Amino acid sequence: MIAAFGTYDAARHPRVGVLVAGLRAHGHEVREVNHPLGLSTAERVRMLRQPWRLPLLVLRLLRCWALLVAGSVRLRLRHGAPRVVLVGYLGHFDVFLARLLHPRALLVLDHLVFAADTATDRGARGLRVRLLALLDRAATRTADVVVVDTEEHRDMLRDPAQGVVVPVGAPDAWFEAAAEPAPPGPGSPLRVVFFGLFTPLQGAPVIGRALALAAAAGTPLHVTMAGAGQDLDATRAAAPAAGEGGVHVEWHEWVDPAELPAAVARHHVCLGIFSETPKGLRVVPNKVYQGLAAGCVVVTSDTAPQRRLLGEHLELVPPADAEALAARLADLSDPARYAAARARAAQGRDAVRPAAVVEPLLHALPPAPQAAGGRGGGAGEARADGTAEDAGARP
Repeated sequence: MIAAFGTYDAARHPRVGVLVAGLRAHGHEVREVNHPLGLSTAERVRMLRQPWRLPLLVLRLLRCWALLVAGSVRLRLRHGAPRVVLVGYLGHFDVFLARLLHPRALLVLDHLVFAADTATDRGARGLRVRLLALLDRAATRTADVVVVDTEEHRDMLRDPAQGVVVPVGAPDAWFEAAAEPAPPGPGSPLRVVFFGLFTPLQGAPVIGRALALAAAAGTPLHVTMAGAGQDLDATRAAAPAAGEGGVHVEWHEWVDPAELPAAVARHHVCLGIFSETPKGLRVVPNKVYQGLAAGCVVVTSDTAPQRRLLGEHLELVPPADAEALAARLADLSDPARYAAARARAAQGRDAVRPAAVVEPLLHALPPAPQAAGGRGGGAGEARADGTAEDAGARP
């Protein structure tokens, strides 16, 4: 049995849900001991950058840990001790509790985010970053196996041999939402969507500049920009005025997580990331996987990890190059070129399903039991429901 453990919130951050679904698809029994902390990534980083906010984090964490302890006791009494404990995304602190509660289990940490790296990307410097780097190091050393999403992130581990690269993938809901909008053409502009937290790694101002160039060139576009964050004002300032040059931009600071897959699927193109920051060159963002799953053509930056994992199925442009992005959107406004790009994208959808992305992790785990009853699963008895806040604004 595998216990998915921690204060993760799968509604906000679907990564752990993808891992759980993938493991279950391969016959593993996975039970969840989960009480969400109730803080977004941005809020956690802000607390770690602003020490006077830490008491709130500590109080919430202790409350959740008390529930996790109780849940772990119930798990042992009802189902026995887990052979593997999977600590979910943003488990920098949870991993220490997991080791204490399950000292004999294989401890797997989903380390999708390096705290110091994220804080640096968002402008932090000095002592705070060094302290977060110590937290990253302590968390990863506590685990037996560290799950990361790219080779570049595995190389950041003190012991890269400890790491397993598992692409982020997309939840089943994104595949279920896939649609086939009428192709672009006369009277039907190319429909483009971007959603995210507007952090520096996403390079959203590049999108704003590209849209202004598209307007100047007369490329008809209908664009949805969803989310809010650090670079939102700069992006809006760079974008064209409403209706200018046939480019219509709608701005939404919030999209309900349950509605986001269908909202994205109504568009022809989903935009990825476009920055040339160090972090931006190391990641493959959620929206790339989710856009493919939703049936969109995905345009994103031509970086080593994105090209390596999904390059033949993506429309790649140089990082931080607004001119190249505007030109690619103009190309995709042609029905024949759009159809060809859509066919390439469709061929990559199966590669981002939970059962596919989790395969590298299987080699680091004990084999799944060949129970007569078939595949194991079922949510754990000690799970608390959380309220999603920023699913429409993840990278």
